[in-house]
Amino acid sequence: MKGNKLSRKIMLVCVLMITAVLFLAGCGKGKQESEEAGKADDKGTIKVGVLHSLSGTMAISEVSLRDAELMAIDEINASGGVLGKKIEPVIEDGASDWPTFAEKAKKLLQRDKVATVFGCWTSASRKAVLPVFEGNKGLLWYPVQYEGLESSPNIFYTGAAPNQQITPAVTWLLQNNKKKFYLLGSDYVFPRTANKIIKAQLAAEGGTLVGEEYTPLGHTDYSTIISKIKAAKPDVVFNTLNGDSNVAFFKQLRDAGITSRDIVTMSVSIAEEEIRGIGAENMAGHLAVWNYFQTTDTPENKAFIQKYKSRYGQNRVTDDPIEAAYFQVYLWAEAVKKANATDVEKVREAAKGLEFKAPEGLVKVDPENQHTWKTVRIGEVQPDGQFKELWNSKGPVRPDPYLKSYTWASELSK
Repeated sequence: MKGNKLSRKIMLVCVLMITAVLFLAGCGKGKQESEEAGKADDKGTIKVGVLHSLSGTMAISEVSLRDAELMAIDEINASGGVLGKKIEPVIEDGASDWPTFAEKAKKLLQRDKVATVFGCWTSASRKAVLPVFEGNKGLLWYPVQYEGLESSPNIFYTGAAPNQQITPAVTWLLQNNKKKFYLLGSDYVFPRTANKIIKAQLAAEGGTLVGEEYTPLGHTDYSTIISKIKAAKPDVVFNTLNGDSNVAFFKQLRDAGITSRDIVTMSVSIAEEEIRGIGAENMAGHLAVWNYFQTTDTPENKAFIQKYKSRYGQNRVTDDPIEAAYFQVYLWAEAVKKANATDVEKVREAAKGLEFKAPEGLVKVDPENQHTWKTVRIGEVQPDGQFKELWNSKGPVRPDPYLKSYTWASELSK
């Protein structure tokens, strides 16, 4: 009996010793694997999505935004990257199709596991991807002016809110004796909402609406509408056409014998890049309102233009959405550095109030609505396709996406 008890004790001690050895070995292996994983992570990259229309009717505008974002990514990588890692762009084509934008956004977030996405142009594409970003807790940086009446915690808006483009342009036109407005836009959310805002403003500030027309994206026959414009005799055509429809409209307007001296247009989606496609001879004397022109005189812009042309060719031009696409990459990188993480919640918190000396001048992320403080500029197209600045807001304007500071806009968001 005593021998059996002694044997059992010896066996128990052996089992305990073997268990302890295995446990310690496992801990050592786990620690080694963890350290190795950490080292692999240190050598890794931070994936980001670049989502624009690289084909279809909106490619005329969006290809250059991709180019600007890639340039910013390369510059940041050349200076050491972010958190010791290089940024790796994953490029997708929204193909000027809103369901495709949603599909590609889902891929970027779920399959590619990107830290953030820079992308979209039209409000239709932004509206299409919005539930994808909110449902997957992703983060989109949107670089184009838009109609406002929106604010999502999953989007940073680096283009103009309506009070930084649309409403100051209407006020300026009225003050310069352009009282009779003809509204022409593409048939989707941005032009229709923008014109809803303009009509409310005209009623409040003494303007008159003499016509309103919408055409599908990609529309190319404007002969009937141009006849209607001639008959209505407006002081200004407020133009919210998007994409290559602008090429058809302005060429046909000039073919009809109508120049800017006869009826001037004010555009909110035509910049230097689109003028290249339309032809400066068809645009000279017409107006546009933005926050940046290639002719904007800042030291940062001189350097930006030089780098952009050196990379993409001396015939290329910069413009407002290109510039916003460029600086928003830097804003994200600065927020990541400040947060010391790529986690969406931490980056969003770190981005609040961030300032950056962009080519257009100082920009700042508004902590309340994630839009950007920007200077407003109105310019006239010159024969060389560049803009002569006629007016500016003398400094950055606080974004007011819901137009809360305008009494006449109180019914718009209902």
